[in-house]
Amino acid sequence: MSVAARYTAPVVLPCDALCTVLRDGVVDVEADGRIGHVGAAAGAPPPPRGAGTTALSGILMPGLVNAHAHSPMTVLRGAGGDLPLMPWLQEVVWPAEGRLRAPDVKAGMLLGCVEMLRAGVTTSVEMYFYSEQIVEAVLAAGSRAVVTPGIIAVPGWDRLGTWQQMLGAITKWIEADGLRFGPGERVELGYGPHAAYTLPPEALAEVAAQAREHDALMHIHVAESPAEDEAQRAGHGSVPLLLEELGALGGRVLAAHGVHLSDEDIALFARRGVAVAHCPGSNAKLASGIARVAQLLTAGVRVGLGTDGPASNDDLDLWEEVRLAALLARLSAQDAAAMTAAQALLLATRCGAAAIGHDDLGELRPGAWADLVHVDTDSPAFADGTGTPDGQLLANLVWAAGSSAVRDVWVAGERVLAAGETTLVDRASVQAGAREAARRLTRPT
Repeated sequence: MSVAARYTAPVVLPCDALCTVLRDGVVDVEADGRIGHVGAAAGAPPPPRGAGTTALSGILMPGLVNAHAHSPMTVLRGAGGDLPLMPWLQEVVWPAEGRLRAPDVKAGMLLGCVEMLRAGVTTSVEMYFYSEQIVEAVLAAGSRAVVTPGIIAVPGWDRLGTWQQMLGAITKWIEADGLRFGPGERVELGYGPHAAYTLPPEALAEVAAQAREHDALMHIHVAESPAEDEAQRAGHGSVPLLLEELGALGGRVLAAHGVHLSDEDIALFARRGVAVAHCPGSNAKLASGIARVAQLLTAGVRVGLGTDGPASNDDLDLWEEVRLAALLARLSAQDAAAMTAAQALLLATRCGAAAIGHDDLGELRPGAWADLVHVDTDSPAFADGTGTPDGQLLANLVWAAGSSAVRDVWVAGERVLAAGETTLVDRASVQAGAREAARRLTRPT
């Protein structure tokens, strides 16, 4: 459980709008798991009552926000790895998922939580099935998740019920347990309509209405690949235009991928407050395309970063997405200044939090949850430790260090990673459980 504490570090990165580099910094955590103070050590107030002081080396920063994931798919990692999106889904993934059982999902999610915490990812937005087991895994590992149970209506998935039953189960759950629950509000519930090509229009409209009524996030795949939504584009111009016709925009909407968006689509998203989860690694691996991130940001669309599922990426390391997002933005614009290291880092922290409708995550500031990441600078990635100028320090962090430098993680003030190992679950046991599930799913008898 969280306790009042003071942390000091040679460098604190609050990940505020300016991506400030705070030298000789202090972060105070209150007993409720929220941040009480962030600032320079000189002139800092007395520490919270009863707090001990932990002097850290290197960098202290907020946890990363993975804005789009299917983390239980760790047990399907690598399956069909050389196929484009639709054959990969229809010929490999969906048949394998047809053999999934609830314990498999828990095993896969536990492994995903461990993988993300070791990379400094404290929050993920999950769309999958057997969501009760996803929540159990998140609470066991001590991480944080926005859980948006999948809603889908394609042959084979009716074993989980109709879309109406899936929708009703989510609403019932929210009304029973509340939108957020668990220690430090670690779990938030939302709605996960899979896509416009896997649900009828009336389902999309009804899911959106339920999400708005409960102020919940609606998390949906949009315009990931050119071939997926040909019928919707032929009939309505685009999936965003279809969703607008249905009254499905407005409220808290997160569009995953958003690769093939027109100028009209982007303007619509900006006008309606729709956020986009940019997944450059998965999009590249599946040859889906490169999202128009610069145009989205210029239009005022909130953009976060996601890994997508570990069967299509194939990992949950958001630092790789940070680098790839910046690389592709520069390559697309033929401009080495198109996205700086600081801008890329913010996509994975405060911008990702904003994309999912949170101002209490992704930034170190009073009142935010104390989701903290300690980055070790005693590594080849930081030739001069923390002694380099601010811009060079950020460049070293983004371009050279990444997840390999993450040492310790706290979620809501509770230490969940110490010296690179999870504290609440045993990594070896988690890996063994996932291995057993993976063998059954990928080597059917």
